[in-house]
Amino acid sequence: MTMITQVALAVLLGGAFALGVIGMLSALPRWGALPLERRIAPYVRDVVPDEMLPSGVLPSVGAMPVHGRRLWAGAKARFERMLGGGDALSLRLAQAGSAQGAAAFRARQLAWGVVGLVAGALLLIVLAVTDRMTPPAALLPILAAAGAAVAYDMQLTARAKSRRARLADELPTTLEFLALCLSAGESLLDALRRVSDIGTGELTDELKQTVLAVHTGSPLADALGETASRLQLPGLTRAVDQIVAALEHGAPLAAVLHSQASDAREEAKRVLIEQAGQKEILMLVPTRWACI
Repeated sequence: MTMITQVALAVLLGGAFALGVIGMLSALPRWGALPLERRIAPYVRDVVPDEMLPSGVLPSVGAMPVHGRRLWAGAKARFERMLGGGDALSLRLAQAGSAQGAAAFRARQLAWGVVGLVAGALLLIVLAVTDRMTPPAALLPILAAAGAAVAYDMQLTARAKSRRARLADELPTTLEFLALCLSAGESLLDALRRVSDIGTGELTDELKQTVLAVHTGSPLADALGETASRLQLPGLTRAVDQIVAALEHGAPLAAVLHSQASDAREEAKRVLIEQAGQKEILMLVPTRWACI
């Protein structure tokens, strides 16, 4: 064995042993528990002087107490500042239907990067143990970490794109259903409530949030506008703008919704024709196999 192989083998065996010991210690019920005096100190402040309490129990005095951040919290903050957690990321999260915020997404992306870094380091150690170590292989942990972080971001983009397609497909039917409810004499809020209760799908879930916002005190026009701005779907945005304008001017909502549903269907047909034009060769593959 060479010196590099011996060092790599020692790191591999030492890391496996450390992981095993940490796993055994984490399974113990009392591991990491606070001492008894720190657990009962907040409940005996009225009978014990403050100077006799353990250190760290009482809050620090100051105009704005600053709590020390742990290493992971600091790493998450720096990672979020580096990649950004702005409006574009919040828009993709909303379009994907994710309940987590931008900070939580960046934290998970950082965790994926750390996992990729560890996996790349383990693979690098295996290459060194098997005497297959090459100079370019030293970049393997960094490339694995970057690839894992990029893959997690691409997964969010794919989810957002797929959900936007489902929302666009459900929009004409939902608008027709709303128009039918309005033609039957219901108000717009009652129609939204009925559709959200009976219907299923991505757009129905968004309408449930709209109805919930109205029940918690938001005006109906503002709740609809917030939903449209959160999803940034062109057909839904046009429909909401027309609905808000009809509410302000007293126009018949049923006719407006029928018109918007027709426009949404025409838009869906146009998108389908464009997709067919872009995939002419792929559309011939089933015919080719049928002939064979």
